[in-house]
Amino acid sequence: MQTGRLIVFTGPSGVGKGTLLRSLLKHHPELELSVSVTTRLPRPGEIDGQHYYFVSIEEFEEMVKHGELLEWAQFAGNYYGTPRRPVEKLISQGKCVILEIELEGARQIRQTFPTALRLFILPPSLCELEHRIRGRGQDSEDSITRRLRRAKEEIEAANEFDIQIVNDDLETALKNLEAALFARC
Repeated sequence: MQTGRLIVFTGPSGVGKGTLLRSLLKHHPELELSVSVTTRLPRPGEIDGQHYYFVSIEEFEEMVKHGELLEWAQFAGNYYGTPRRPVEKLISQGKCVILEIELEGARQIRQTFPTALRLFILPPSLCELEHRIRGRGQDSEDSITRRLRRAKEEIEAANEFDIQIVNDDLETALKNLEAALFARC
């Protein structure tokens, strides 16, 4: 990998983005994972600058005002975003930086960082995605219904991305992901 690049990693909840990303980073420590900024309070064990950059609402709003974020959104009463400077610094050092974000953030990145490589992780089917979400045993029926409705909307947007990878089998999906990344990074 010679030239730095921003890689946007998106897909519906339950598709296995986190599992794929952890495997990818384990096998390729030369890749960098972007650290987001948030206004929510740290959870036990979270370290500022490692898990998130924790800031006040006022600090976050100043970052938005001064164009310091590549993308941002409000979720569950808190703000989340991607700080521009750390990403640009890593890219200028020749690093490929991965940004795991939701669809709306990925759409913002298309405007703020048009050279980013945009990857979308797809489930093999909606039925399988529902099976995975239910298998977690973490969500209420109402939450599952909302997640699946949102997943349908997100899947319809997959063609907005440069590359789509189906996560049917973890090893196959990881190989396809590596091929897509290392052909372009």
